[in-house]
Amino acid sequence: MTISSALSAALSGLSASSRAAAVVSDNIANASTEGFGPRSLSLSSISHGSGRGVQVNGVTRASDPVLLGERRAAGAGQGAADTRAAFLKKIEALIGTPDSAASLSAKFDAFEASLVSAQSRPDSQSRLEAVLNSATDLAGTLNGVSDGIQSIRRQADSAIATSIDRLNQTLASIHDLNGTIRTAVSRGEAAHGLIDRQQALIDSIAELVPIRETRNEAGMVGLYTTDGLSLLDGRPAQFGFTEAPAITPLMTLADGDLSGLTVNGRAVSTTGAYATLGGGRLAGLFAVRDDIAPEAQARLDGVALDLTARLDAPGLDPSRAVTDPGLFSDDGALASVNFEAGLSGRVQVNAAVDPDRGGAVWRLRDGLGAVAEGTPGDPTLLQGALDAVQADRPTLSAAYSGTSRTLSDLSADLLSLTSMDRQFADSEQAESAGKYSALREMELSHGVDTDAQMQRLLEIENAYAANARVLSTLNDMIDRLLGI
Repeated sequence: MTISSALSAALSGLSASSRAAAVVSDNIANASTEGFGPRSLSLSSISHGSGRGVQVNGVTRASDPVLLGERRAAGAGQGAADTRAAFLKKIEALIGTPDSAASLSAKFDAFEASLVSAQSRPDSQSRLEAVLNSATDLAGTLNGVSDGIQSIRRQADSAIATSIDRLNQTLASIHDLNGTIRTAVSRGEAAHGLIDRQQALIDSIAELVPIRETRNEAGMVGLYTTDGLSLLDGRPAQFGFTEAPAITPLMTLADGDLSGLTVNGRAVSTTGAYATLGGGRLAGLFAVRDDIAPEAQARLDGVALDLTARLDAPGLDPSRAVTDPGLFSDDGALASVNFEAGLSGRVQVNAAVDPDRGGAVWRLRDGLGAVAEGTPGDPTLLQGALDAVQADRPTLSAAYSGTSRTLSDLSADLLSLTSMDRQFADSEQAESAGKYSALREMELSHGVDTDAQMQRLLEIENAYAANARVLSTLNDMIDRLLGI
């Protein structure tokens, strides 16, 4: 080897060491940066012609596409589970637990207790007023829970609209980065920083919908759902959704009252066996709006129907016409199983017993159709109402099995079914969170290891010093030759 080739080799070593130091410093600086892929320097020996030394082939960005895909899929599953669990907790809180005086069960118990007290002293004005107050309180609680469930549907609908806007904007940003990355790659420039930004954007929407990623030789990314629907393939997909200004129990997706989801103008499904966008937070929000909350509403309406039907029973109050409502009405009319949907939001105490609406509280004792006050000590109607509330009878609503229950048992079943759904959602949430956490830890273990980077820095320092010493030695040799 000649002195000139030795000089060339040492200089190439210094250049490679300085480049390696820059890569290590970049890794350490971005150790906590979301979406950052660790860099490594690719080197090869110069073995062609008369050249000697080392050449830098480029900087590579480390990534594990399989692990990344699994982690994103787990994130989408966690997003769906978190959404369902959070809204089910809200529904359970609306119904309330029996130990709470504001719970629905407590209101039913208070109403039953007021009937027990009033039938033992039917002549007591205060006890009749207690029946009226507890009945009004019960109807108001049913109304409030119904309104709360519809508010939950409205929240989900609004969250869907926000998620769709975010999805469209993020896909457009990823598409723009595709063009920038392609230009950088075509010019031979490093595009790793752009890819980092793009990966962070993809991660930000991976919880909304399950995503599968591909990347071509030009560095451009393609995004698809797990069943192959294109989200970004050349051009970004355009998601469509119209937020509802208000939602009532009678409004459904099937009837066209609520907006579904479209992709490039074509309707897609988010639930069911053939869901195109199932499994992410977006699907979870649609499930809350169209399945979970409506099911809770149906169960609540079933309780309201049972309550009204018990006190509408023929023969219970001879003074009442068969077409007139009993103690509880459907917004002033006789409740019917044919108009069960939304009944809990419309149920109210019959105006005939409410002095504030022109009625008289003594009609609780003497009959809703009575025109004059009867015998103060007659407990017959009050006892009949109490017996109706406490009787085991088949449940009319399709939201429950036809098993015979008391009214108190039915209200307990409402809470029990809701709690079971919430507990199942909590279990699913814990399982999905554990899976996501494990995959995330695996992914982080493949990230920047600062200890290893510092060790690498020491190696680079030693290599740089060695190459510098070679240059110094060669310089001395040249000086000696020139001095001869």
